[in-house]
Formats: sequence, C-alpha cells, structure tokens
Amino acid sequence: MSIQCTDAEWKILEVLWQSSPRTMAEITRQLEPETGWTRHTVITLLKRMCEKKTVSVDETGDVKRYSPLVTRYDASADQTSKLLCRVFGGNASLLVHHLVDTGELNADDVQELLREIQKTNRP
Repeated sequence: MSIQCTDAEWKILEVLWQSSPRTMAEITRQLEPETGWTRHTVITLLKRMCEKKTVSVDETGDVKRYSPLVTRYDASADQTSKLLCRVFGGNASLLVHHLVDTGELNADDVQELLREIQKTNRP
C-alpha cells in the first residue's frame, strides 16, 4: 500500500501517533507553536488525510476525533522505500555511504547497523 503523505500531513500524523484519538483543536494547539497553523489549515489537512485514508474521523460525539489509519512503521517504510528508489536508484549501500559521508551516521550507528545485519543473516 502506497502512503501519500506531504510534510504537513506527516506533522499531523506525528501528533496522532503520540496519542489518539485527538480533536482538531488539540492537534492545532500542539502544532501551532511550531507551524503557526490556524484551525482552518488543520481542518483542510485533516479532510485531505481522511480522503487519502491515512486518518479516520469519529463523528459520534460532540466533537470529531481523529486517529491515524497508518502506523509509524508502515509510513516510515513506505517513505524510505520511495526515497531509496527516487534518490539512490534502489541501492541501499549508496544511501548508507551518503549517510556516512555527510556525518549523519557515526561509528556507533554503523556498529548498530552491523549488529542488525548479523541478526538477519543468522540461520
């Protein structure tokens, strides 16, 4: 399943992954200091996300409550796969080389990656 998610929508998902369900007002209150978004912006984004089926809305109470329909793991996996294909031609080692060259991965990170690789390669 391909997850279509803009940077703005990702910010809302981050809030919902922390705790959900949440109301539009709660989401706006949490994001406003960082983004400057008004309730109208959040409403527009939530409508779009409901259409994309990345967020669900419960309208049974006094106020609408929103919950994520995608997990952080699935969204991260999808976005990583898209980045890998688009930027690095599907070559994961090019991505790792880039992360090392730019200092995004330090020696401890590399050691952790090696441990993960060794775990997956055990019989």
